[in-house]
Amino acid sequence: MIDEQKDEPCDKPTEESDAAKTDQTNHSPKVAPQGKLILDATVSEQAIRYPTDLNLLNESRELTEKIIDTLPVHADLLKKPRTYREKARKQYLAVVKQRRPATKVRRKGIKQQLGYLRRNIATIEGMLDLYPTGTSIPLPHWLMRRYWVIQHVYTQQKAMYQSNTKRCDDRIVSLSQPWVRPIVRGKLGKSVEFGAKFSVSLDEQGIARVDHLRWNAFNEGQDLPSQVETYHQRHGHYPAIVLADPIYGSRANRDYLKEREIRFGGKPLGRPKKQTEANKVTLKQEKAERRENYRQRIPIEGKFGQGKHGYGLARIAAKLPSTSGAWINSIFFVMNLLVLQKALRSFFVLLFVSAVQRLHLIGRQTALFRMI
Repeated sequence: MIDEQKDEPCDKPTEESDAAKTDQTNHSPKVAPQGKLILDATVSEQAIRYPTDLNLLNESRELTEKIIDTLPVHADLLKKPRTYREKARKQYLAVVKQRRPATKVRRKGIKQQLGYLRRNIATIEGMLDLYPTGTSIPLPHWLMRRYWVIQHVYTQQKAMYQSNTKRCDDRIVSLSQPWVRPIVRGKLGKSVEFGAKFSVSLDEQGIARVDHLRWNAFNEGQDLPSQVETYHQRHGHYPAIVLADPIYGSRANRDYLKEREIRFGGKPLGRPKKQTEANKVTLKQEKAERRENYRQRIPIEGKFGQGKHGYGLARIAAKLPSTSGAWINSIFFVMNLLVLQKALRSFFVLLFVSAVQRLHLIGRQTALFRMI
């Protein structure tokens, strides 16, 4: 009985304290948005040869010929299968040696290479069918992977040739790196880029971070909510303003930012307001504010230029998607170290100046004391 009476008072305060803690967490003061967040996206091209349909088919044909040469001749085959490689090579060179081949000439060359490639694939399948089920295929792993990729390339190129189009879903542009996709950018001098596209966020301290990296083309405006939430997790508060391209200013993103009391530094949606004498000054101020917000986006463009021209971000020579992503993140890591180095350097300079001033003040006080 004595033990039970001792335990009862101990349980009640703990329950009350837990309830008080939950009340404190539920009614914690809301931190006002502060700072700014700059968003943008870019593409880092892979170190691959510029892909064309004819060159891709010719490379596939040459690899299938290598596979036929590597596979040992089975006992059921009387002689090695014919490939017409010399004739195919001659027809390929007849097209690529022309400075600007006509569309009909180029389509004729693609049709010829498709025929040779189809014949080689059928020959390889026939040679592989002679091996019993369960036995290992006498081919190196890298060459077998190329053969799997070549079959997809043939299917895509055949479909584009028959439909007379220049695009298809998940188009392969490299046999050695089949995960690389063409990404249409629409920029002057380089309308299409071949590499990884990634979204980057830059905070007010000048620290840039790669938030999302993908190999397929995507709308970077859809990454805005996740990037803002990541900023909130890192800093403990939301940014006061988000500066980004007009593609980020969709109605859904604007509603998301409005719920969190975050301003979007861009042109408002809808028809422009009609200028009158009453709102003339207000419209002029809003226009000047938008111009200033546009100028504040320049640092993230400079960060891309710094990475591409100074640190090799424009040409990634890695051979795997994981190492390519690590390469890109390492470049941003080094650029962030330079920003921190400048900040530490200025901090130590201020510390040194303050120390010198303090020593100078102590010296003056000592001199006055001696005079007294």
